[in-house]
Amino acid sequence: MAAGPGRDQRGPMERLVRIAATLRERGAVGETGERLAEIAGFVGASPMDQLKRDIRSLTDQGWQIDNIAGPGEPARYRMRTVDNRLRVRLTPPQQRALQRAVLLADRDDLVERLGLGERGPGERDARTSTGVVAGVPTAGHDALLATVLRAVRLGSVLRFSYKGRPRVVHPESVRSQNGTWYLRGQEDPAGDDAPVKSFVVARMSEVAADAPRSARPVRAARHRELHPMSWEIDPPVEVTLHTAPEHHPDVVRWLGEPAAVETDGDDVVLRYVVTHRAALRARLYELGRRVVLDGPDDVRRELVDELRALSGGA
Repeated sequence: MAAGPGRDQRGPMERLVRIAATLRERGAVGETGERLAEIAGFVGASPMDQLKRDIRSLTDQGWQIDNIAGPGEPARYRMRTVDNRLRVRLTPPQQRALQRAVLLADRDDLVERLGLGERGPGERDARTSTGVVAGVPTAGHDALLATVLRAVRLGSVLRFSYKGRPRVVHPESVRSQNGTWYLRGQEDPAGDDAPVKSFVVARMSEVAADAPRSARPVRAARHRELHPMSWEIDPPVEVTLHTAPEHHPDVVRWLGEPAAVETDGDDVVLRYVVTHRAALRARLYELGRRVVLDGPDDVRRELVDELRALSGGA
């Protein structure tokens, strides 16, 4: 009689339990790959490949298992006791979003408890390991975000390149909108009455923070209404849009009431006084071909540059 499905799974499940139990017992010291392969009962060709498959099965189930051997040394695995329920239930993009939230809250303790750190061979702890800050890799965009967030928390002046020129900014806050992180602050040498500008973190380069408490206090941007198009983030600029009469209600729904409405042949011309350029661009993307941005040129240039960046520079 053929073995039932439950009996077919008993051997592999018992093997995984033996590996996990051994690693749990060995604690911080860990166990060599050779010994684990022996405990698992792997025989024949490529026992280490078979062991790696089982290690992957355990990590897929949410267990934190790291190879802590140095470069060129035989594999040594260590299992860390963490609350793996979130790792099981969240998708990789959701886990990355949670990592950024942990970074924003400056909660390294949650990295440890939830197993959210991203570690490589030889790394000991999310708080001290090279390449990781609060569970977020210190490379690329996430490295910039870590520096910017730390500057906001500590009240540090930020120095970076943006749109081809150096900037010195007194930070006010960091916000996320539609998956994009923005720094808001006042740029030197404008002074206390300068407008609070918005900078896309991913477009910064050569980011550095001065000493803690080196930045002057910055008033929060005034949000007189809930609609983001009314927020005073950037200096006011008059923007001109063209649309067809049938799309006029769509434009008003997304952008609010215009400052002026004119006609140009069969088209409707709408003029807006914009104080939040990022919000304008986000809504123009939603409107798509229903609207045409006529000007001014610098606003058009920002839109084209952002679209080029989103498309990978194509």
